Amino acid sequence: MRAPIVVLSLFLMAVGTLVPRHPALAAPEADLWPDWQAHDPQSTLEIDHDAWQVLLDRYVTVQEPGVTSFDYASASQDGGAAKVNAYVEAMTKVTVDQLNRDQQFAYWVNLYNALTVKVVLDHYPVDSIRDIDISPGLFSSGPWGKKLIMVEGRTLSLDDIEHRILRPIWRDARIHYAVNCASIGCPALALKAYEASKLDDQLDQAAKGFINHSRAVRVGADGGLVLSSLYDWYRDDFRKSDADFIAHLRAFAGPKLAAILGDTTELDIADYEYDWALNAR
Repeated sequence: MRAPIVVLSLFLMAVGTLVPRHPALAAPEADLWPDWQAHDPQSTLEIDHDAWQVLLDRYVTVQEPGVTSFDYASASQDGGAAKVNAYVEAMTKVTVDQLNRDQQFAYWVNLYNALTVKVVLDHYPVDSIRDIDISPGLFSSGPWGKKLIMVEGRTLSLDDIEHRILRPIWRDARIHYAVNCASIGCPALALKAYEASKLDDQLDQAAKGFINHSRAVRVGADGGLVLSSLYDWYRDDFRKSDADFIAHLRAFAGPKLAAILGDTTELDIADYEYDWALNAR
């Protein structure tokens, strides 16, 4: 009975030589789970995210415009992790279909971000969230596919929240600037919890903060543009044609980026890049 084990071992060794430990990410499709469309347009129920705000105030620091970090080391030592767990647990008790759309959006984004922080703290210390290999599947990387919580009797992963609920229901590219993946290359973890009454302003600020930082768009050595891999993975969400994508960037661009984009309607893209190092203080 040893032969099959040897063959399997050799196969796995061969696979390991062919597939990098963290292969390039392929973006999941926005695949709607229809049940989560249920909502109450007339609802005046409001979800209290003050507990999440307290955590953001305590552990999130602005490193430079458009870049924030989370103090995982302190949170893992001073009771912060337990408070993150408590907030996530409280959110799993919410009856989501009784909320209006804006309340739902704020609920899902805040829950996603808090759940991401919880995953990192559960496995801290790590150098990158991609080192938390708990997703099912032989070639999976990171924690995004792992079922982590139960809401209204259904188990959910981070991927489920982003790609089966947020993206397909709201179809707003600014979602990518709001959800945080605990990495330096990711759009910043917001200093403020998302609130239903302030969503447009908060999403615009998230977009501006990321788009005007060099990790989103910069001029490479050869004069071509180096873009965040976010714009490669989810290009369709940011509009397919170059002209429409440039219009998206231009809508949030400050003077420096506006000058880089000029009046062009076509992109000269030299490369895409992404820094997966942990967004730790």
